[in-house]
Amino acid sequence: MISEFLLSAIDVLADPPDPAPEAPPGMKGPTDLFISWLKWGGIVAGVIGICVSGIMMMVGRRNRSSMAADGASGLPWVIGGLALVAGAAGVVGVILK
Repeated sequence: MISEFLLSAIDVLADPPDPAPEAPPGMKGPTDLFISWLKWGGIVAGVIGICVSGIMMMVGRRNRSSMAADGASGLPWVIGGLALVAGAAGVVGVILK
């Protein structure tokens, strides 16, 4: 009797429920809007970051090599940030599935 109870307890613990994510009632619209605003802000910040890096590289070309190097070294960080913003939903979806 105890062994049957333990086996059924192991079955229940080994297979926990895993429901699909669902927004609370009335929250889907506002959260989608907020996420879209964040994505838009990420795009704007990325464009500004690439422009600033390019300007630093152009201005630093003559006698300001450290400024040009800072602009060039900032470019991969901007591109990495854009990649994270673009793939955020996919990364979270893979981890939570």
